[in-house]
Amino acid sequence: MSTVPELRTDDPASSRVPGPAPVIKPLRHPVRTACGVLALLCLAGVVWSVAKNPNLEWHTVGQYLFHERTLSGLGVTLYLTVVCMVIAVVGGTVLAIMKLSDSFLLRTIADGYIWLFRGVPLVVQLIFWGFLGAFYQRLTIGIPFTDVVFYSVETNTLVTATVAAVLALGLNAVAYAAEIVRGGIAAVDVGQREAAYALGLTPAQTMRRIVLPQAMRVIVPPMGNEVITMLKMTALVSIIAGNDLMTNLQSIYSMNFKVIPLLVVACVWYLALTTVLTFGQRYLERRFGRGTTASRGGFGPRAARTTGGEQA
Repeated sequence: MSTVPELRTDDPASSRVPGPAPVIKPLRHPVRTACGVLALLCLAGVVWSVAKNPNLEWHTVGQYLFHERTLSGLGVTLYLTVVCMVIAVVGGTVLAIMKLSDSFLLRTIADGYIWLFRGVPLVVQLIFWGFLGAFYQRLTIGIPFTDVVFYSVETNTLVTATVAAVLALGLNAVAYAAEIVRGGIAAVDVGQREAAYALGLTPAQTMRRIVLPQAMRVIVPPMGNEVITMLKMTALVSIIAGNDLMTNLQSIYSMNFKVIPLLVVACVWYLALTTVLTFGQRYLERRFGRGTTASRGGFGPRAARTTGGEQA
């Protein structure tokens, strides 16, 4: 039979009252602080120099910031971004599944597509689609190797500048999105698929319900970067007169020669749209990264202390 030892009240250690916890002072970093102050001063000098430059003509910037042609080009830019990213996500997912398939033919087709569109510069693709009429005068649908034609139209009538921009930007983005999706799918543990198969799910159901939702945590950050990159790459459409924001602003400053103010207008709009997309990307990263340490954000001693405190 075990006995519980009695607490001795005459023990000096038992009557000792704990003192206040020692105050931990963070280390000072004078070099880092000095570098930060120096960088801030340099930034303030650059901003002051740009803002006070008389060649900037702020009144011209304000005049064309919400101009009718500016807003019209902005609408085309947003349209191109949304449509091309939808094509990229859908096509990239299909291409990634083909590349991970057991079929040699499907893997070869996916590898060939990615090799072609990642190897040819985007500017070349834009010019090619813009001048497709010089390659095929007419586009026809019929029975191959016969004279039977169901539909025929002139290429320049069907493939306008906007359609050429969608084809070039969208098909090019599919190749990059495929590699992003493939990397996300490969990051999911194989045991997840084996468990899904053991529960009786088909490969298609496993991919749609088990693998892709878990892969989104890896896919969202680089895909968000692709959206922002796509927004900026729409400016290249100006080389085929795609009626986007940059095309309309170029047509304006080609007449009034206000090059710098109108370029500032373009910068303001691109920065505003990029900022909105950045906040959206961060929200999606937190949404799909719930329950993971990486979803808390930050890196370094401060983030480690915060994460450790929450886990404790």
